[in-house]
Amino acid sequence: MSPRIPRAGATRLATVTALVAAGLAATAAGATGNAGRDDAPRELARAADGDTTQIVMVKAPTVADRNEVIDLGLDVTEHADKRGIEVVLHDAEDAQTLRDAGFSWRVTVKDLDALMKKNRKADREYAASVAESGLPSGRTSYRTYDDYLSDLDQLASDYPSLTRPLTLANKTVLGEDIRGIEVTVDADNVTDGKPVFLLMGAHHAREWPSAEHTIEFAFDLLQSYTAGDARARDLLSRSRVILVPVVNVDGFKISRTAAPLGDFSLFDYEMKRKNCSISANTPAQYRTGSCDDNPAGRLRGTDLNRNYPGFWGGGGASPSWSSDTYRGDAPGSEPESDAVRKLISERAVTVMISNHTYSNLVLRPPAIATTGLAIDEPELKALGDAMASKNDYVSQASYQLYDTSGSTEDWSYWITGGFGYTFEIGDEGFHPAYEEAVVGEYLGLAPADGAGLGGNREAYWLATEAAADRDLHSVIRGTAPAKHTVSVSKTVTSETSPVIQLNGTTSAPLLYTDNLRTDYTSTGGRFTFDVNPSTRPLVMGRYGREAQAPPQAPITLTNPAGVPAVGASEFVTFDVQGMPTVDNGFLVVSVNWPATADPEAQDWDFFLTGPDGEPVGSGATLANPEVIRIPDPQPGTYTLEANNYAGGSAQYDWSGSVSFEGPTPPSPTGTKEAWLLSCADKRGNVLATREVIVDRGETIDVGNACKRVKD
Repeated sequence: MSPRIPRAGATRLATVTALVAAGLAATAAGATGNAGRDDAPRELARAADGDTTQIVMVKAPTVADRNEVIDLGLDVTEHADKRGIEVVLHDAEDAQTLRDAGFSWRVTVKDLDALMKKNRKADREYAASVAESGLPSGRTSYRTYDDYLSDLDQLASDYPSLTRPLTLANKTVLGEDIRGIEVTVDADNVTDGKPVFLLMGAHHAREWPSAEHTIEFAFDLLQSYTAGDARARDLLSRSRVILVPVVNVDGFKISRTAAPLGDFSLFDYEMKRKNCSISANTPAQYRTGSCDDNPAGRLRGTDLNRNYPGFWGGGGASPSWSSDTYRGDAPGSEPESDAVRKLISERAVTVMISNHTYSNLVLRPPAIATTGLAIDEPELKALGDAMASKNDYVSQASYQLYDTSGSTEDWSYWITGGFGYTFEIGDEGFHPAYEEAVVGEYLGLAPADGAGLGGNREAYWLATEAAADRDLHSVIRGTAPAKHTVSVSKTVTSETSPVIQLNGTTSAPLLYTDNLRTDYTSTGGRFTFDVNPSTRPLVMGRYGREAQAPPQAPITLTNPAGVPAVGASEFVTFDVQGMPTVDNGFLVVSVNWPATADPEAQDWDFFLTGPDGEPVGSGATLANPEVIRIPDPQPGTYTLEANNYAGGSAQYDWSGSVSFEGPTPPSPTGTKEAWLLSCADKRGNVLATREVIVDRGETIDVGNACKRVKD
């Protein structure tokens, strides 16, 4: 769909959009005359003015619509669905920006501060009324960061043979360690050749449940194993689970200990999302003060989940230093995201989940629509769907929500080949009432949507099983003397997205380099070494399928008699067939009306609803014809709403048709990349090297890995 074009106030919108994108609105002190400088961003103009802060669901039924809402520079949450996306409205100016851009909305939270107070009260009452929850740890309230450190230390002390304390390679911006724990049989042997499931939380500081769920699974694994649970004993003998509850340590500590305001205002540090870095682009007047007390408030820092090098710099991330989705000064520039990148690069992370809040979603690559479906789409989708069956979340490709460049799972999957997912936990806020957001969502108890299905604990168990499943990664077998180290390694260079600039133009993609290396220490004789495929999914090609039948014949839409009044709608239905009769890869609705010199004088909008009653697409721009294109349409009856947005009359009535296209065939490149397999003795002397190509689901036997192969 082409971008929505405003029907009125086009000149004003162009100015507002440009100002928002460049961060040029007046300062909090009310100064003007800052045009041309990114030193007075819109957000900083939002000094507390007594207005009631609201959350609204903006009607944005397509990915293009949701991407445009994000580009308006408003305070956008990560809660979105096929109907729209939630936005925090701080004042009348925010509402006017949406209105000028042609969007409508419904209020979902009338008073955000009141809701936050209600949640805090519920947390106090729950903690006072329940001595111990049903969680593996028994917790009844959100942890502080010191609580996380205490629990990690206690788990390591209570289960010494099954755990290994972990400190990531980099310290945070403020010099803190990033702590985690490894769980497996004989945990201290990190070069045991086992595949790894990596579970992480709190890339975003204010998303407290994401950290809670992560550490609860550590308790779950260890308690289940010691209780003799067959599943735990099997999986922890064959795989390793690494848990990092809080990636964004600096930001989390500030968010968790801040005086609660609950209104997302400039100095509401409880709602801090980013880390504590100061961008080189930050103007001097906003550089002073500490991370938890500075003139730019919670807006200073980088969004760690927009900073990973994979497709960095594209849509869904901001080039403006003050935005909540600021991507950072360079791909992988932040010590926290770089620490995670190093961890994944050094371990055989075959499945990874990054926990977030909120939207009740299980998201998989790709995170940007133009990337194209991953060549492993069937397997990625199957695992995503299976996990979603346990928490009743929606399983979908990340781009189907909106474009998100620089995300964790996108870099991890496309570069290392390990399956990567984002969980958006819950549907009511970044850290709502503990009883629902943590106890209910983790265990699958009411009022969570996944009540009775197993909750996120069962979804994480499925991820652990997938990490150990050799059909989903690769295996190298061979022989090596005891205490010799067998390694797989490669150095690869990749491109970011074309880099979006502050003025909306794009520059050429940047190059970045990844050094991947995983070691196995032999115990002597035969070995089995679990690894990811040698060829990066980035270069393998894209998913498609061969047509199993011809596409459906075109349909001419029947325009109902009469013309609805301006602002009113009429409806028409049509039927879509399915296999084995037809194989529809795409459904395309095209509707048009007589053209005029002024496209705003006569304008129809169209909204398409699927057989399940859910919206699946829209054409609501000034384009003529309006075109709605839906991939892999489900069989059943569809309803097209024709809204007479402006000027529709008998003379300018619409007509339309539905056509069908076959599926996009697969597009494998045939390119193969190799692991460099090497063997070194206990003194580090390299005895032999060779190239090994191993695909997903493949096991290859290299024989004596320490014997030099003759040319």
